[in-house]
Amino acid sequence: MSSIVVVGANWGDEGKGRIVDYLAGQASASIRFQGGNNAGHTVVNEFGTFKLHQLPSGVFNPDCIAVLGPGMVISPEKLSLEIEEVATSGVEVKLCISDRATLCLPLHALEDTLEEQRLGDGAYGSTRQGIAPAYGDRVMKKGILVGWLKQPEVLRERIQFMMDWKLPQMKALYPSFEFTQTAEEMTEWLLEVSAPWRDSITNVTEPLKALQKEDKTLLFEAQLGAGRDLVYGEYPWTTSSNVTAAYAGIGSGLPALHPERVIAVAKSFSSSVGTGTLITAMEDQDQFREDAKEFGATTGRPRDMGYFDAVATRNGVELQAATEIALTKIDCLTGMKDLKICVAYNGEHTENPIWPQTASLAPVYEQMKGWEEDITGCRQFEELPAGAQEYILRIEELMGVPVKMVSVGPERDQMILR
Repeated sequence: MSSIVVVGANWGDEGKGRIVDYLAGQASASIRFQGGNNAGHTVVNEFGTFKLHQLPSGVFNPDCIAVLGPGMVISPEKLSLEIEEVATSGVEVKLCISDRATLCLPLHALEDTLEEQRLGDGAYGSTRQGIAPAYGDRVMKKGILVGWLKQPEVLRERIQFMMDWKLPQMKALYPSFEFTQTAEEMTEWLLEVSAPWRDSITNVTEPLKALQKEDKTLLFEAQLGAGRDLVYGEYPWTTSSNVTAAYAGIGSGLPALHPERVIAVAKSFSSSVGTGTLITAMEDQDQFREDAKEFGATTGRPRDMGYFDAVATRNGVELQAATEIALTKIDCLTGMKDLKICVAYNGEHTENPIWPQTASLAPVYEQMKGWEEDITGCRQFEELPAGAQEYILRIEELMGVPVKMVSVGPERDQMILR
């Protein structure tokens, strides 16, 4: 048996979906353990190009069950649409959805949007999908559990309980707020939109434990990256859940999990979408962004582009307790004239780089040798040009953890294993 956890070393968008899709061929379960549809994983394979938001990226293996764990917040209608999109491509989705996961409702998305509007220039950069309010309700013990979709009367009662508490607060804080849907109407809507997958709701711990007993491989997938973790990320510009590998067991339904491999996925350059600090931001990044196709998978927002930040990435690798690194999109650096790596920071509080927004920090760069050759056809490390090899080896040295996987393109087979 092997338990493999795939997590992000940076701020998200590192290419985790691409790595999970590659590894899923040998897995019996692909498990999302936190987050919701606020971030997307792009997967390119023989079925087409997909932007997955709630389904785990291993869903394309017909022998692999797709698990949505108890640590997730699930947007029901959007999950149905995502399942339909994948099924239209000829993929039969074998779903197990945790009865302990939390529903993310349109009311949460509205609350998220109104709060971002209220904050104005101080907004968090939320995707406005309702993730923070849904997690907030869970913490306040007002959340709506997925399992209640199988108990309509309980569902209606808990929705009414939540609305009695939430609606007066929203009306007081957001004067323009109007909401006319009743608890009965919301219940009926939820039962309608969840119909395609309601039979998949279960205690996901049981099938996962059964697979463990059979020594099967389990593949755990996080969204976003260490820099967005609720506890250890760049607070308050974080997500609303724990994205570190340490949470994989709790968020998946296997609290006693001891993974054999933790793969921290890092992009070969830095990118960030939303609010926060990107210390290594490039001065002229528009063309590079276009060439690298760096736009948010959920919102389409352009990502901020920067040189590889070894300080932030090393911090992320350590937070993830990574056993290895998967380096993605190195092919996008081909032809870059000014190739460099940030190896340190200058400025106040450099001893605490987890919180770069507390100080004015400047990157200290190490110049690297570039390359002009097309590397998308390389399948062995030795086939890469000298500049690309040196770049990878220098990152490995700075991280203190081996770079075991290097992607040289978006296709599943465009991968170098070391």
